[in-house]
Amino acid sequence: MPKIITSKDVHLSYGPKEALHGISLDFEEHDITALIGPSGCGKSTYLRCLNRMNDLIKGVTITGSMKLEDEDIYAPGTDIVDLRKRVGMVFQQPNPFPFSVYENVAYGLRLAGEKDKHVLDERVETSLKQAAIWDEVKDHLYDNALSFSGGQQQRICVARVLAVQPEVVLLDEPTSALDPISSAKIEDTLLNIRDQYTIIIVTHNMQQASRISDKTAFLLNGDLVEFSKTEKMFIHPDDEKTSDYLNGKFG
Repeated sequence: MPKIITSKDVHLSYGPKEALHGISLDFEEHDITALIGPSGCGKSTYLRCLNRMNDLIKGVTITGSMKLEDEDIYAPGTDIVDLRKRVGMVFQQPNPFPFSVYENVAYGLRLAGEKDKHVLDERVETSLKQAAIWDEVKDHLYDNALSFSGGQQQRICVARVLAVQPEVVLLDEPTSALDPISSAKIEDTLLNIRDQYTIIIVTHNMQQASRISDKTAFLLNGDLVEFSKTEKMFIHPDDEKTSDYLNGKFG
């Protein structure tokens, strides 16, 4: 499969403290890749490099190469709004805007200048269906999104990202604040949309990584220890540190 994102020797520092020590990782189209590792290992920091969310943090320095389909993500003059449309993000805590379900999902489309009600209606419905939340909200599209449960809010957030038709979807521990049933619905959603998007998910949940991902990257103390097909890593990891982590010896 063609590679959609390539990153080479990525270093990131918060002021004088280096958090990523030269990460090289490539992502193939329509793969689900899990980033695993103990808290503070750099997986969320790395994930946020892919759509420049770290730009919002003062004193961050990033070096190395990151490309989206051969375009330098960090090139001067990069349109950050367009980048974040192409590389969407779902956060750990559900964060719907305090207005209706419809307006949440249509938000990015309106931002991009879409005014045609037929187009908006169609995209909102399609995205909510992709996020497996349509049946629960179709009669409540104009209710405040904050009136729904946490699991429903998170799927509304997934729909909001999908509505602008990104190429890549980043998810930063999207189920860690959810109950098991809601978590399973998010996992089902990701498996259902994998043919249309490239998905990169940070997760602490080893079972989740093994259930849904094609490939897994194990990070430790800002280094990439191992990257391989998920099944291989979980059964025959190459590095003893990977084996120790997967067997619960630390983390």
